[in-house]
Amino acid sequence: MTSTIRTSVVPFVVEASGTGVAQHLVVQGDAGHEFDTDAYPAFGGKDEAPSPLFFALGSLTSCNQVTANLVAKDLGITLGKFTFRIQGDLDTAVLVKGVDGNANFDTVTVEATVETDATGDAFDHFVSEVERRCPVTQLFVRSGTGFVNTWTRADLT
Repeated sequence: MTSTIRTSVVPFVVEASGTGVAQHLVVQGDAGHEFDTDAYPAFGGKDEAPSPLFFALGSLTSCNQVTANLVAKDLGITLGKFTFRIQGDLDTAVLVKGVDGNANFDTVTVEATVETDATGDAFDHFVSEVERRCPVTQLFVRSGTGFVNTWTRADLT
C-alpha cells in the first residue's frame, strides 16, 4: 500500500501551559503569536483573560471572514466591511455540576453583515459556500450544536 502525501494539509500547532484554569498559549511558527485564557470566577478563574469559550466563538467570526474572502475570490465577488454578532447558548449544568448530558453549546447563532456587490442568488450561493468551506463553522455544525447562520448583504461603500 502506497501512502500519499497531501500537500494541501497544513498543521496548526498551539502549545500551552498554565495553573488552575488560566493558560498561556503559544502558536508554533515564526510569527511568535501568544495569547492567554482564563475563566469567570464561577468557573474557578479570575477573569483576567477571555474564556476559551469566547475564543471559540471569536474563531468562528474570524474564520468566516477569511473563508468569505477566499470564496469571493473564487466567485468573482467584491467584498467590503464585515460585522458579526455571534451568540453561543451554553447550559453550564454539565460543565459546572457534572450532570449527564452534552457539555457543548445548545445553540450558536451567527449574524453577519457584509458589504458586497453580490445580490440575489449569487449572494445566497456565496453564503452557502462560506458555510460549507469554513473549518470552524463545520466544527460547530458537525458537533450537533444547533447552528443558526444568518447573513445580510449591504451595498459597498
